[in-house]
Amino acid sequence: MPSVAAEEVDFGVLENWVGFQLRMAQSASFQAFARLSHQSGMRPGRFATLYLIGRNPGISQTALSRANGKDKSSLTPVLNDLVRRGFVHRARTRNDRRTYRLTLTPDGRKLLDQLNRCAQRHDRNLDRLIGRRDVPRFLEILRKIATEIA
Repeated sequence: MPSVAAEEVDFGVLENWVGFQLRMAQSASFQAFARLSHQSGMRPGRFATLYLIGRNPGISQTALSRANGKDKSSLTPVLNDLVRRGFVHRARTRNDRRTYRLTLTPDGRKLLDQLNRCAQRHDRNLDRLIGRRDVPRFLEILRKIATEIA
């Protein structure tokens, strides 16, 4: 009996659908980053969250969820884990007790530095695959999709 990996799969129209190819590319990119960052003990999806908090000390959870493209219900467990593990400090604001402000702890900054090195290596690999001359146009197209698809 042939293994699943050896089987040919007929993708039909999916082969030429941009949305499907975007999803496949995102999955492959995520897995490649995971291989680079596995020693950190952190899921690769947490990198953007840590990075945004590091670049925007005191950012609210609401602003972070918008910037990260995650709804608050999916961001909350991520933040709970990062707080529990000592990478993020979450504090209520004085003016609005429902609002939390987020900052990185010293351990969070160390982890972010480690993940940032992995991300830079990963991005160089993507630049090589896309082609340095094509990267600006590729990013322009991705941003257009992200902002205009709704």
